Amino acid sequence: MPATDIVIIGGAIVGASVAWFLREEGFAGSIAVIERDPTFAHSSTTLSAASIRQQFSLAENIRLSQFTLGFFRRLEDHFGPDADIAFREKGYLLLASLQGLPVLRDSHAVQTAEGADVVLEDAAALQRRFAWLSTDGIAAGSYGRSGEGWFDAHALLGLFRRSLKERDVELVTGEVAAIGRDGDRVASVTLADGRRFDAGLVVNAAGPGGGRIAALAGIALPVEPRKRSVFVFEARDRFEDMPLLVDTSGVWLRPEGALYITGGAETEEGEGPAAPDDFEPDWPLFEDVIWPALAARVPAFEAIRPGRAWAGHYDYNTLDQNAVIGPHPDVANFLFANGFSGHGLQQAPAVGKALAEWIVHGGWRTLDCSAFGYERIAAGRPFRELNVI
Repeated sequence: MPATDIVIIGGAIVGASVAWFLREEGFAGSIAVIERDPTFAHSSTTLSAASIRQQFSLAENIRLSQFTLGFFRRLEDHFGPDADIAFREKGYLLLASLQGLPVLRDSHAVQTAEGADVVLEDAAALQRRFAWLSTDGIAAGSYGRSGEGWFDAHALLGLFRRSLKERDVELVTGEVAAIGRDGDRVASVTLADGRRFDAGLVVNAAGPGGGRIAALAGIALPVEPRKRSVFVFEARDRFEDMPLLVDTSGVWLRPEGALYITGGAETEEGEGPAAPDDFEPDWPLFEDVIWPALAARVPAFEAIRPGRAWAGHYDYNTLDQNAVIGPHPDVANFLFANGFSGHGLQQAPAVGKALAEWIVHGGWRTLDCSAFGYERIAAGRPFRELNVI
């Protein structure tokens, strides 16, 4: 029965970031990171569209992404001269109809107050900036001129995981089957093969499985897996100035080398948790919803050649589609890093830094994550992010 100071459940980007920053903050105790699938074949990290933006409606979310952006720009300082995640800083373009314009304007005001390089332009200005764009039904769009784009998620995860091996962090392969409680504290984590870790502190970074892990500790957490499909297609035309485009329909689109990838337009109505083994792309969604929306917004995409596709699982917070970060108010040695609802990859380094500082120094320092605390979950009080993609 190994005694471990900190057990982190989930070894993808969020869990790895927490462990890495613990060492950065000088934590010298024992750390075990438990991951059920070290190939990360079905991980939200590796199956995401791997992008980063500052165009959120909440200042707290903007600050998380801004920290990660700064981290990306100093990768070589952290991981050595060969560190590269192929970051393409080509921006986001969020479009709004007349009905959606007030939210876009309000969000833009928050973003600029936080120092984000985002411009709000009407349809005519957008047409001048992006000749390939149809602005039918568009009142305005917000465009991130810098500090937004996409990157290689596998490469980023690899940098963290390799570094952990050099920092005396135990990387454990296993499925968590039970979490022991001793009154108002968690005391142990037991794996399906019988291995038990007596734990001084437990961090739940289990991605789409975060709700299940919390339940093992007798804690309710409204986080469940939701399936999201990503489709690849070819087109005759290539648009070198294309940012990651988010249409009013909810469909998103971005270049990927000589190809394009797209997704979105899932609706909450009638949607429930994804089956744990359901990673089949939703082709009817592409054919019935996404492709028509693409053709309407970018007329050159009326003729495309669909390619491969994949599906991953979001760790979806059903209360407010926003992260839950920090300690449980009554079980103080059980910490949350859950419910990112599609934003976990871009927010992971920031959350790793924040939680590491909370653990080592006893409070929030660089990033105040108190707004993301579990107290709102217990009270059923949403802290809602309006720009969920």
